[in-house]
Amino acid sequence: HIRGVGPPPELVRQRESKWINIIRQWDHILLKKSSKVRPQCQKGIPASLRAKCWLLLCGASEKMEQNKNLYESLDSQPGLQSWVDIIERDLDRQFPFHEMFQSKDGHGQRGLFRVLKAYTQYQPDEGYCQAQGPVAAVLLMNMPAQEAFWCLVQISEQYLPGYYSPLLEGVLFDAALLTWVLKRTCPAAHKHLQQHGVEPLMFATDWLMCLFTRHLPFNTLLRVWDLFFCYGVSILTNVAVVLVRRVLGRAEQRKRCQGQVETLETLRGVKGQLQEEDDAFIAEVDFLLL
Repeated sequence: HIRGVGPPPELVRQRESKWINIIRQWDHILLKKSSKVRPQCQKGIPASLRAKCWLLLCGASEKMEQNKNLYESLDSQPGLQSWVDIIERDLDRQFPFHEMFQSKDGHGQRGLFRVLKAYTQYQPDEGYCQAQGPVAAVLLMNMPAQEAFWCLVQISEQYLPGYYSPLLEGVLFDAALLTWVLKRTCPAAHKHLQQHGVEPLMFATDWLMCLFTRHLPFNTLLRVWDLFFCYGVSILTNVAVVLVRRVLGRAEQRKRCQGQVETLETLRGVKGQLQEEDDAFIAEVDFLLL
């Protein structure tokens, strides 16, 4: 087994068969995130079953079942022109280097447009928030448009209420919570941020609202989302703490960040400090769950 290529095939098969059993007994388990499911999410959901598992974990399967033809109906309507214009302007900003989203008329950008437009019709009071673009794009990389739509609904309503509303009250709350968790788990980094007048809202708003889509290597991101769909919003704070620790945890790192500007630049460029699939990173996030 070569480091960085992912787990060996026999381990993948073993995990797949465990997940297939969980999926078969889903209604029977129905404590969803029970002791059976959580350890499997921590190990990472096999790529072949990820879409199915995410749908079950977040309750999108159920919602889709209850609202059988709703997505098709929303999809067939033109949508409010003011939202349509904003969404269209944003399409080519999402993963511009990913083959799925490179072309204006490609299935990726078309699918993304349809999912986001449908959401503005489903939630007309809320409409579209730019941070939903990259979230919907990652969902579309893993599943068809209708399933991605219902996952986006569950993320926006059940997992991150108040994140995408005009006042962003959910994000403000979690950024304040991050200050408290940092003070408790990473006092040196917390003190450094305070000394240089760096508030979590200055760097973590984008992290939290975009579910780290722009700030983690892709395979690590998928592992984080496995945990997010299982444990909910608390995972986001844990990931943010681990990221701060990675770039400001050691004295020599803090020494290199002489002021507010340098500190913010380091935090915003955190992706460059991470390896493609970092089991140690996931283990640190898991550890904070205890």
